[in-house]
Amino acid sequence: MSSYKITKYTLNQAKNLGVTVKPSTRKDKKIDVFKNDEKIASIGGIRQNGEPYKDFPTWTQEKGLAYAKERRRLYRIRHKGEEKDIGSPGFYAWMLLW
Repeated sequence: MSSYKITKYTLNQAKNLGVTVKPSTRKDKKIDVFKNDEKIASIGGIRQNGEPYKDFPTWTQEKGLAYAKERRRLYRIRHKGEEKDIGSPGFYAWMLLW
């Protein structure tokens, strides 16, 4: 189970999307996404050393909003198009973590 702490940002985003989130049962993922109590995706990477990759809310807490917005901009350039594949893990990562 992941040691990643789900942020208020992610919980609010999940509520807006009509899904729930829990810490992932996969060692290489941060969050499991559920709809109607059915798991639909595992999102957010965890490195082999157990360190989670940073996301928008983490960057906001660590370096401030301006820095986090720049990281978000770069993430969205790298992952352009995933937000359109509704229901995919990439969609949920885009919407819940970035």
